[in-house]
Amino acid sequence: MKIFVIKKKFIFLFLTTLIVTLIICYCFYIYNSPSLAVDLCSTSLNDITKSDEKVAYLTFDDGPTTKATAKILDILKEENVKATFFVIGKYVKNNPDIVKREYEEGHYIANHGYDHNNKTLYSSPENFINEIKNTDIEIGTAIGIKNYSSHVFRFPNGYMSPNNKSKKKEAAKLLVDMNYIYIDWNCLNRDSERKYSNNQLLNNFKKSSKNKGTLVILMHDTSDVNSSYNVLADSINYLKNEGYTFENFYNFIYQTTLLSRISCDTISTQNRKLFGTFFLMVSAASAQTC
Repeated sequence: MKIFVIKKKFIFLFLTTLIVTLIICYCFYIYNSPSLAVDLCSTSLNDITKSDEKVAYLTFDDGPTTKATAKILDILKEENVKATFFVIGKYVKNNPDIVKREYEEGHYIANHGYDHNNKTLYSSPENFINEIKNTDIEIGTAIGIKNYSSHVFRFPNGYMSPNNKSKKKEAAKLLVDMNYIYIDWNCLNRDSERKYSNNQLLNNFKKSSKNKGTLVILMHDTSDVNSSYNVLADSINYLKNEGYTFENFYNFIYQTTLLSRISCDTISTQNRKLFGTFFLMVSAASAQTC
């Protein structure tokens, strides 16, 4: 009887070790296989607006700005909603404390290029790549994460815009090589187009969201044309009343690609600690039961 217990314990520990090892190897493979990560993510992320599920992704472009971003963050905190900020590199450099706050409060920091100047952005493949990399450098400096990469890019004016279409197609190929994806939107309040009253902004938003499932919502954390923060709380409450839940791209990317908000080196360390703790717990449990 005693021999049987020892064998059972040995088999249990062996299988546990094997499973944990395979999981670690798989995660390591994902983190060191950009093409796989991008393939998984790009296929799914570009399809989320086709879903009937009532999930809302609030996204804000063209910040950070001193006039609008902090007010938006205050409202998001009060409403307990996490959003995604597509930041411009040169503004990150000027306002690192705002970006740090965005990050620390759980919002996703995504890439919107360094200058928001299409002539510069598409002047050469090298310039396009450098705009993204330099923006990531500024984000990483602001939030204290070395080698930061958001993996998510939004084209200035959107990929769907007919302007610079052929150049954007070439740029999209460069994004794949950089382990990046891009996303547009399917809902907006038109806050950057012309001056609207607050009621008009809210009505624009309601009309744009009508009869849709998952929403990727475009707003701007600027106040050059309109101030979306004036209608943000009402917009959020409208969607809540319509049965929507709110997520940001952390939720989505965690579920589909195992990419993270922080550098892969940091993730790998965390995974090793996690699996190490898991292994010790299972080993202790097996010792008690056998």
